[in-house]
Amino acid sequence: MVVGAIFFLTGCKSAKLADAEEAYARGEFFDAQKIYKKVYNSLTKREDRPLRGEVAYKLGLCYEKLNMSPRASAAFQNSIRFEYPDSMAYFYLGKNLQAEGKYSQAIKAYEDFLAFNPGEDGKPAALNYKALANEGILGCNMAIASKEKPKTRYIVRNMKLFNSSRADYAPMFLDKTGDQIYFTSTNEKVTGENKSEVTGMKRGDIFFAKKNERGQWQRPEAVEGELNSDADEGIVSFSPDGQVMYLTRASKSETSHSTVEIYTSRRSDASWSAPEKFVIVNDSVTATGHPAVSADGKYLYFTSDMPGGYGGLDIWRIDINDRVGTLKNMGPQINTPGDEMFPYSRTDSLFYFASNGHPGFGGLDIFRAKLNTTGDYWSVENMGLPINSAADDFGITFGVGESGYFSSNRGDARGYDHIYSFELPDLKITISGYVLDKDEEPVAGAIIRIVGDDGSNQREIARDDGSFKFNLGRGVKYVMKAGAPGYLNVKQEFESDIAEEDADYGIDFILAAINKPQVVENIFYDFDKATLRPESKEALDEIVAMLNENPHVSIEMGSHTDRKGSDEYNMALSERRAQSVIDYLVDAGISPERLSPKGYGESVPKTVTKRINRDYPQFEEGTVLSEEFIESLSEEDQEAADQINRRTEFQVLSIEFGLF
Repeated sequence: MVVGAIFFLTGCKSAKLADAEEAYARGEFFDAQKIYKKVYNSLTKREDRPLRGEVAYKLGLCYEKLNMSPRASAAFQNSIRFEYPDSMAYFYLGKNLQAEGKYSQAIKAYEDFLAFNPGEDGKPAALNYKALANEGILGCNMAIASKEKPKTRYIVRNMKLFNSSRADYAPMFLDKTGDQIYFTSTNEKVTGENKSEVTGMKRGDIFFAKKNERGQWQRPEAVEGELNSDADEGIVSFSPDGQVMYLTRASKSETSHSTVEIYTSRRSDASWSAPEKFVIVNDSVTATGHPAVSADGKYLYFTSDMPGGYGGLDIWRIDINDRVGTLKNMGPQINTPGDEMFPYSRTDSLFYFASNGHPGFGGLDIFRAKLNTTGDYWSVENMGLPINSAADDFGITFGVGESGYFSSNRGDARGYDHIYSFELPDLKITISGYVLDKDEEPVAGAIIRIVGDDGSNQREIARDDGSFKFNLGRGVKYVMKAGAPGYLNVKQEFESDIAEEDADYGIDFILAAINKPQVVENIFYDFDKATLRPESKEALDEIVAMLNENPHVSIEMGSHTDRKGSDEYNMALSERRAQSVIDYLVDAGISPERLSPKGYGESVPKTVTKRINRDYPQFEEGTVLSEEFIESLSEEDQEAADQINRRTEFQVLSIEFGLF
């Protein structure tokens, strides 16, 4: 991460230790590391070991500022090897090992630091670093655990068209159309010729890219007008109308320390005016940068090291039009003893930022903060893999829906930042099935409706094979109903899962025809009795639901026996059994006026349907299972036929009950 580290700038020359320390004090980390490295390599005698440990430590600090985590880790390990007495070497070793993704080793380094520096002296600095070490351990454990869990559904791609061989970072859309995007680059086409003493690269300029009429991004170009200069410009945000740019600028001064400040530039057609300082504090020491205009254009969020924060760099807010007396720190839910940077306001209750103080995967991670309904508490969550990585991830901007761009130095051994796109594909949650009749024949043309508690309302007509399919939302309760002319309506309820993953649920509707008897499966009686067995409850409750769903239907409930026993006995038994079902339905709240019991005994043998033929292929479709036919069968087939004949059926008598 480049410009985020540029908070103090100036120049250096010779390869002496004093020169290195002066360069480091001015924030010229690139120049300082070159001098420290030469000094370190010159210290070869045994008596030089203490000094070599000190130089290795300071070299590690330079590498860390330059995002060269592998080199930084090696330098801090050398400082420990040469017994450098400052326990901060263990802290920075843990921090850089974490940025390399070496989480177990990082935990060990953090624990070693905590053992040396428990914070018992009560010094604020000690306590702050103790808190950061504990947060680092939490982040490492989170990263280790995340390897066993799936990544978030975000898809991340390197935006090669925007990226150069140098650093490109902090993308930001000009406006809500999403047709222009601006970002900072240190590529070879920047305005200035001099290289930064901080990064070793040319100083940043602001570039932009447009979409053509086909919606395709074109190659980036430097912005037009008086905006870019020999100074470092970068990290921009815009007023809602896209006419005012807020940017970070760091000027080079030969006579004094310079600090980054926020400027504004105004657009005229495609050209941008020379920057003007946006005064937040009236001193030359406090750094202010990383501006972000709120979604409504009222506030400016920014990063600063001003007094009154929680340690490191904090995110602050100020009223753009009425600055006096409106300066506000974003508070301890957002800010930590570490660094919070690169704010982005998506709505008045949805806020994004980068931090190395909250538990993360390493370096800067991107966090999402949601404001509660009372407006007094931000809940903060790490955006997870693959948005975040062990490297620095920062500077996010959103386009349409859950898509946009951010910057990261992942995978770049030089520590250079690049721009990445991200998108969250729509979840593919569906429910599909078939509408069938009681014989499992498709009911083509059946109408299926589905209503969700999210306000959704869908309708579909079953295809010729009875199939249907609906798209669903996540974690929604649905009521589904199917019906067709000549059939009774059926209703079912369903709730989709809250898991963030694609899913296809299955559900079938079995419709009862109005014009013919319908067998009720799974109604059981005690042997030779009319007493309903407990396992009949589910089937009987389905009849109750069907009658409640079709309140104008009246039915006959018929019971049939097999051929065994006398006609008189079977008739009486079937009548008692039919009445048992009626009694159950009445107890469940169905009006007795809608119900008629009928005992058929063995007088109406079953005719083999297509479904029965599928289950019992020995019986040809259309065959009547009469006593004469059954007696011609084998003993095994006789039992099967008798079982088919023993059944409970209902027949619709009227569909106009209570209408007249």
